[in-house]
Amino acid sequence: MTRLYPRVARPLARRIDRLARCAHAFHRWAHHPLCGRYESEVFRFGRRARVCRGCSLAILGSVLGGLGGAFWGALWAALVGLTWSIGLVGWSMRRAPTEPASKIPTRFLPASGVTFALFSLVHARSPASLGFAAAACAATLAFVGFYKKRGPNRTPCASCPERSGATTCSGLRPIVRREKALMRKTAAMIRTAPPLSGL
Repeated sequence: MTRLYPRVARPLARRIDRLARCAHAFHRWAHHPLCGRYESEVFRFGRRARVCRGCSLAILGSVLGGLGGAFWGALWAALVGLTWSIGLVGWSMRRAPTEPASKIPTRFLPASGVTFALFSLVHARSPASLGFAAAACAATLAFVGFYKKRGPNRTPCASCPERSGATTCSGLRPIVRREKALMRKTAAMIRTAPPLSGL
């Protein structure tokens, strides 16, 4: 079988891996194209870095909900938080995939409600607390499952004039530039590397 790529020493391979991670760090957590049509889907940090707005708000909601449940917990509060999160999950499921939605009710509030309910159970040492914990986990799994089944919202791409263009779209152009620069650098590193013994 013909080898389609050169073998490189392990230290060089690790160095190339580090370069690849650094080259693409600015969009690693963006989860969306980097054009203006998806500007409302990401948070911008500095000149280049982007992170996904929905994921960021879900993490923030989880942290704040967990802290609130841990320091201000009671069984009734867990029930309120769980009911709120389940209602928001149901509301999210009724929305059309192409309909724009704020990330506050669809990411931040469900995440905070579920974690608030779970952490509130720390203060409620009763058999009912296990049922609330199971229900909170079920609500989380239902939301995640629905989100994965629905798939990404590509509505901005469907109406974009760059969709059928001959060049790379502006949303992916910075990523492609970084990848080409990385390939040039790594190709030079591989060419100048000493040959492996025994090959």
